[in-house]
Amino acid sequence: MASSITSKPFLGATKPNSSLSSDLQRPSFASLHISIKPRTHKKLQIQAAGSTFGNYFRVSTFGESHGGGVGCIVDGCPPRIPLSEADLQVDLDRRRPGQSRITTPRKETDTCAIYSGVSEGVTTGTPILVFVPNTDQRGHDYKEMSIAYRPSHADATYDMKYGVRAVQGGGRSSARETIGRVASGAIAKKILKQFSGTEVIAYVSQVHQVVLPDGSVDHDTVSLDQVESNIVRCPNPEYAEKMIASIDAVRTRGDSIGGVVTCIVRNAPRGLGSPVFDKLEAELAKAVMSLPATKGFEFGSGFAGTFLTGSEHNDEFYTDEHGRIRTRTNRSGGIQGGISNGEIINMRVAFKPTATISKKQQTVTREKKEIELLARGRHDPCVVPRAVPMVEAMVALVLVDQLMAQHGQCNLFPINPELQEPL
Repeated sequence: MASSITSKPFLGATKPNSSLSSDLQRPSFASLHISIKPRTHKKLQIQAAGSTFGNYFRVSTFGESHGGGVGCIVDGCPPRIPLSEADLQVDLDRRRPGQSRITTPRKETDTCAIYSGVSEGVTTGTPILVFVPNTDQRGHDYKEMSIAYRPSHADATYDMKYGVRAVQGGGRSSARETIGRVASGAIAKKILKQFSGTEVIAYVSQVHQVVLPDGSVDHDTVSLDQVESNIVRCPNPEYAEKMIASIDAVRTRGDSIGGVVTCIVRNAPRGLGSPVFDKLEAELAKAVMSLPATKGFEFGSGFAGTFLTGSEHNDEFYTDEHGRIRTRTNRSGGIQGGISNGEIINMRVAFKPTATISKKQQTVTREKKEIELLARGRHDPCVVPRAVPMVEAMVALVLVDQLMAQHGQCNLFPINPELQEPL
């Protein structure tokens, strides 16, 4: 970027005299003009710092745990899609606090309102603003946290980065930020279902040391009703009871535990994702790992695949009764070469134990003094039951963004019917 500096005298000012000293001929800052001439071969881009997701279906979330409210702005939503608050409220109710004894006791209805982007019940193609007010804040619960850092929480790193932070509720690091993700994800799920019959379903497959055995859930038939049949969101009733008991045990002791959420995608269009840097599994990993408390990601065979040989791991192809190319097994997890192949996409996301617990812990203050902290506030003893709709939302946002990219790049002109399928 080239720049030039010119000076102009004020109106009526005397022109510089060559006989004057060099100091007196220096231009005054009051009359200094700077012109920036951008070079044609370079482009300067400045993007929002971490609060916007997506390229074509773009979502920006806003708000903090103890502020006036939270929400999102969705830009790039296709027009003429029927949409109402009720469409979003279903998933927001699955995410909201206070829904059972194994979640945080904070009482919020999380009732959403759409303020733009929808007219007469359909989307207009313009930005959609969704807002959810905060109604049950307790700022006084965070008095101790204003001077001391909670172990394994974002308190210290927010101070290290910004030099200031919103103490009450953890600010942007609070899980209330995910309301905007879940609301926008509900829109994405509706688009996917309407356009290609794509379903995104997540469920809890592990709580602490209670692990759902492989194969105990049929990914071809598992339904939302099965997932929602109990408060821990595990579609296997026997293991659901064990998981609930495990959470109850630590809840009464003021401690916390983690777990794993499994997510599947049925009827995903083929061809989503791009080679090299924008592989579909890479986009999914970034999306779900941006959720609070996430610590691990696997898709397909995951780390277990390292115990197999190539002949054991490869998914052999065949042609089904409809003439479609399929795979006999699905260790690839529905993605090969970073591109969806039409099989069920499956992934697993690990969540750590909730950082804020009601037990005394050693920490330091902002003044670097070592102290003992007993954290207050209302927090989940295990985050995974409420994380289920959050994972679904992030997966749906990736898929609808990739769907729009695929449509724009590879379906703009007639497809090759010998090798491609219509989206």
